[in-house]
Amino acid sequence: MIVVVFNKPDFEYDVHSLLKEFFPQEDVQMYYSCPPDEVEGKNLACTHHEMTDDGVKEFADASQVFKIDYVGDEIAVEWTLNRDGKRICTKISVTGADRKETKNRLKLALYSMIEKGTGKSLPWGTLSGIRPTKIAMKCIEDGMSDKETYDYLKETYLASDEKIDLSIGIAKREKTLLDKVDYDNGYSLYIGIPFCPSTCAYCSFTSYPLGVWKNRVDDYLDALEKEIDYTAQKFYHRKLNSIYIGGGTPTTLSPAQLDRLIRKIKCSFDLKDCLEFTVEAGRPDSITREKLLALKKNGISRISVNPQTMKQQTLDIIGRHHTVDDTIQSFKLARELGFDNINMDLIMGLPEETLDDVRHTMELVKELAPDNVTIHSLAVKRAARLTIFKDRYSDMQMVNTQEHMDLCAAYCKQMGLEPYYLYRQKGMAGNMENVGYAAKGKAGVYNILIMEEKQTIVACGAGASTKRVWPVPNPDGTHRIDRCENVKDVGQYIARIDEMIERKQRLFEGK
Repeated sequence: MIVVVFNKPDFEYDVHSLLKEFFPQEDVQMYYSCPPDEVEGKNLACTHHEMTDDGVKEFADASQVFKIDYVGDEIAVEWTLNRDGKRICTKISVTGADRKETKNRLKLALYSMIEKGTGKSLPWGTLSGIRPTKIAMKCIEDGMSDKETYDYLKETYLASDEKIDLSIGIAKREKTLLDKVDYDNGYSLYIGIPFCPSTCAYCSFTSYPLGVWKNRVDDYLDALEKEIDYTAQKFYHRKLNSIYIGGGTPTTLSPAQLDRLIRKIKCSFDLKDCLEFTVEAGRPDSITREKLLALKKNGISRISVNPQTMKQQTLDIIGRHHTVDDTIQSFKLARELGFDNINMDLIMGLPEETLDDVRHTMELVKELAPDNVTIHSLAVKRAARLTIFKDRYSDMQMVNTQEHMDLCAAYCKQMGLEPYYLYRQKGMAGNMENVGYAAKGKAGVYNILIMEEKQTIVACGAGASTKRVWPVPNPDGTHRIDRCENVKDVGQYIARIDEMIERKQRLFEGK
């Protein structure tokens, strides 16, 4: 256990995130030494604790204790390793610094302290946010050269050369594609289908086994169509730039239900400005010829066939009820039917997977020659079975390293695919990232838009989160973003669909 004690509430989330990057297996507990009324409403560090002169002794069970004291224009940081009593201290001057600069100085000091004490560095340095390419993109948009962008990322965040080069390369490719998008007058649409054949061990998305809800799928579509009608009416004057039907697994719907949903979308919206229409077919055990034909006849331009791995033992462990051959045959069937923009998702860090297993997976993927490959680093969330039933998986190795990511990148390069978008999540295996690779002209527009947060995305369906991006930028170049979320439970979504629409109405009121 690691304990952090603040003398007032400030930058708790940033400190917590950085410590979890360095010590992913440790429980990080946050405390305040200031009066309780000063921390009212704080939800991350929610415990008040009166410290003695040597408060470290009060946390004898902790392996490490950090004290962060804000005093005037200085921040004092003290790190005690309880196992050996070693204590490291530093003071940071924040004279003249704004809030962003103060946060960066604090994180840099913490990082340098821990790196020196442990001998461990992080590939992304102090960057614990999920969208590192946004920083590189902002530098490019501000007219900075590659060298100036590199120096900024290195000095401000201590990121590694490999990650900086990756970020700059992706940001430049993103910008080329996004220059075609009208942010002010456009928007994108997400449609959520919260059903799956089964729930994977690592999954925390809004999804429910289809068998439980099979008799209510049409009721769900009725509610979804009502939300689609509202969206089409509300945004009739805006250009729809991309559509993404995700989940869950959209192809758990029957061919008739898929046809019904897509025809509804096509009848409700003007698609003349739509650059991309994606349906995440996803699970090979949900794909049939009839379903693919329903997508094809409706002009779907992009689909996914997601193996996650080509090792059968791993598929069995994580609860994927399909075989490696199912994946291969589903992909070949999609090609046979004329789909020419197919993505495949793979996950690094799955239980019991070795580097040789990853190489085997990439060899089989290379033979199929998909148009997109997305390499995910396993990120186990609190709601996932890998966390809830962690004792079942405690003896299993889950390893992801730079070597894994480099191996995948090399295979993607052999396939003629270039990295075009990137994002990170909390608790990622090996402190790595997710990277999307695509053939020329096949990059996923929606994926870039949702990461760069430059355009409003209206989301319909259970558990879907709508994001309103205001067109006028803030002084620092960022954009104000407001959100509203739909309830996750399918039954509640159906029963409360009018409330979900009212939430959107309130979000989009005002100029």
